[in-house]
Amino acid sequence: MPYEPPTHTVERSLRATTGAKVIAGVDEVGRGAWAGPVTVCAAVTGLRRPPAGLTDSKLLTVKRRTELDVELRKWVTAYALGHSSAEEIDDLGVTAALRLAAVRALEGLPVRPDAVILDGKHDYLGTPWRVRTVVKGDQSCVAVAAASVIAKVHRDKMMAELGIDHADFGFAANAGYPSPVHKAALEERGPTPYHRLSWAYLDALPRWRHLKRVRVRADGAASEVEGQLGFDF
Repeated sequence: MPYEPPTHTVERSLRATTGAKVIAGVDEVGRGAWAGPVTVCAAVTGLRRPPAGLTDSKLLTVKRRTELDVELRKWVTAYALGHSSAEEIDDLGVTAALRLAAVRALEGLPVRPDAVILDGKHDYLGTPWRVRTVVKGDQSCVAVAAASVIAKVHRDKMMAELGIDHADFGFAANAGYPSPVHKAALEERGPTPYHRLSWAYLDALPRWRHLKRVRVRADGAASEVEGQLGFDF
């Protein structure tokens, strides 16, 4: 389907209204996976014309996304990646783990951004960062779209490498997300060291349910179950 290319509209608005000079686009990948880290990319692009075809990584073929990733890494002013492991997601919850990964990415940039454009409607970063949330920012904002592509390609490669010793799980194809192959391997072999043990999929695995982790909040109450997507997909 045809789509409108991303623009610098939000970045120009932030520059005009806040005086920000260095603005980072931030996007994440891996939030809904059963295995692997959440990965966040922070990208600074300035106001230059982006490579042709840039858009949300999910709208691109694997081939085009991979090609664009190579172009973007040379084209962006700066970028950095941050990760939170499956263990950190289990310990902190996915929202706090996303924030940790995003902070790691932002602090990895050579210059601290004056403002951040964050994909989505929820500001999981908070203070002290100056944040502008943009729904579908990975389609409409150049810097966020660039971050989307870089994050996706990097995490997919990471999951393929993690899957070398766990071939039955199909990580190279599903990147740790739900799939029939992934489900069958979980039922037969149980979770790998890269699986999130607080996720709801374990409720449907009688042989492995004893591995389920339940986070306890500071007030002593059990936290909500993470990863509500179970085996009915």
